[in-house]
Amino acid sequence: MLPRIAIIGTGPTGLYTFKRLIEATAPLSITLYEAEGEPGKGTPYHPDMNDPAMLSNIPSIELPAFTETLAEWLRRQDDECLVRHGIRREAIDEREFYPRLVLGDYMQAQFERMLTLAAERGHEITVLARHKIADIEIQADAIRLRVSHPDGEDDASFDHVVMATGHNWPESTEIRPGYFVSPWPATVLQSIRNEAVGILGTSLSGIDALMTVATAHGMFYADAAGDLQYQPAEGTQDFRATLMSRKGILPEADFYCPLPYVEPEVCTEEAIDALISTGRHDLLDDVFDLFRREIVARDPDYAARIGLSQLTVESFAAAYYADRTESDPFVWAAKNLAEAEDNRVKRYTVPWRYAILITHEIVARVIPHLDENDLKRFHRHFKGIFIDDYATVPLMSIRRLLALSRAGKLSILRLGEEYLIRTAEDGLERGAEVEVSGTVHRFGAFIDATGQDTLSATDLPFPTLVAQGGVREAATPKVETIMSLDRDPDMVRTGGIDVDDCYRPSLGLMSQGRLYCAAIAFLLHKEPFVQGITSARDIGETVGDAILKDIFEVDTPLFQISA
Repeated sequence: MLPRIAIIGTGPTGLYTFKRLIEATAPLSITLYEAEGEPGKGTPYHPDMNDPAMLSNIPSIELPAFTETLAEWLRRQDDECLVRHGIRREAIDEREFYPRLVLGDYMQAQFERMLTLAAERGHEITVLARHKIADIEIQADAIRLRVSHPDGEDDASFDHVVMATGHNWPESTEIRPGYFVSPWPATVLQSIRNEAVGILGTSLSGIDALMTVATAHGMFYADAAGDLQYQPAEGTQDFRATLMSRKGILPEADFYCPLPYVEPEVCTEEAIDALISTGRHDLLDDVFDLFRREIVARDPDYAARIGLSQLTVESFAAAYYADRTESDPFVWAAKNLAEAEDNRVKRYTVPWRYAILITHEIVARVIPHLDENDLKRFHRHFKGIFIDDYATVPLMSIRRLLALSRAGKLSILRLGEEYLIRTAEDGLERGAEVEVSGTVHRFGAFIDATGQDTLSATDLPFPTLVAQGGVREAATPKVETIMSLDRDPDMVRTGGIDVDDCYRPSLGLMSQGRLYCAAIAFLLHKEPFVQGITSARDIGETVGDAILKDIFEVDTPLFQISA
């Protein structure tokens, strides 16, 4: 019998896992389950979830290829396909950003190619659309899946199961009249009326939600000078949108930089690993010192301007955001856009921005080793810097924001740390009220676009697995045992799912089956930067390699037992 492998989900992580598995020289039996009707597109890029105005946050040059790059695939498409997506053939470029729907079509096409390759290599592949996994059970000799599908429910057993379910989306978006807990599915947002719209979150998710509503109430066009403008539709005079966040700032425009990343000079993998090897867990200040020295080495002028030598983990963010928080958001955005456009032409990289970018994955190596105090400090004060730096947005997104501002249709609200949001639960008929410093802002429609929450073991939608204790929260050393110089400190469960280096949950059960947790939402606690497609590739390859090693290099029973 061939080794039986199940992949739950055919979004990016599931596809990269599949890509790695079908490279095996011996045949495998692989079953791919997809809850939606079109396997291979992934929920973040599916036409049922996204509006054509929603842009992806990754260009072709950064998107790990399946069988070809995104730009290569686009160049192979006919004119009708390109016109449908609003793409000019002569403008196809490795550094361009494209709509989410384009990435969905690309990934589905790559999936179909990989299915052909898998068959040619002798693998037995089964793809089951509209099949949702309702439950998982760890058994002595396998892993049982309870599968729900249009014809009912049945069970299936596998030797290896990969949970590649991506983000967890709410079953209902408009949970109260005019109050939306997510920007997806985008079609729901098109029901928003000619009214004031509040959007919580100023990242690309918030901007995409705004664009969905804006294009339902008007259109963007290029004027005679080539500048982007917004024309409201007739009868939309009451439509105005407000983007809001604690800082009340807009993200930076995507900046030009060398890819792949160059090696850091100071904050290197070797330097971080040397800290980890000490066995200590109060490492964050030492890591920050390496990070600070990296910026000094690459951009001493910037370091001097912000007084970097005097900054700490807790105070660095204020200096980093100062230019934006002290400026009008749209004035700053226009200036930043002009700088990004000029640097792209000149192929110039801003050194301090690049220093932060090339160190974020290296700094992430230390996170699983931090004690509970430093882990909290990292999430509260330091994590956001890296996310802001790498989560820049397409230049077109900034152009659209500026066009909406010029048309009088967009404002930015700074919430600060203390604000109140009232909804229908508080007696409102529709939408929400946001109270900031005693001022009440009223919105007929309100969209929470703050992104995916970090989930933990008990949030898994597989009741038997949870009841069995098949997964548990990730652990972090307690501070008091660290201070007592205990080389084997007591641990405290802090969130997420506890997995090993191959993304296998630390099971308290013995089984010949192997379970892999490659679901992003359950990994964010200890791996806060795993939210992009490149992370999906890394996770997929790691899981695929682990499965192939288990199958072809291990002769003993495949069991795991917790310490």
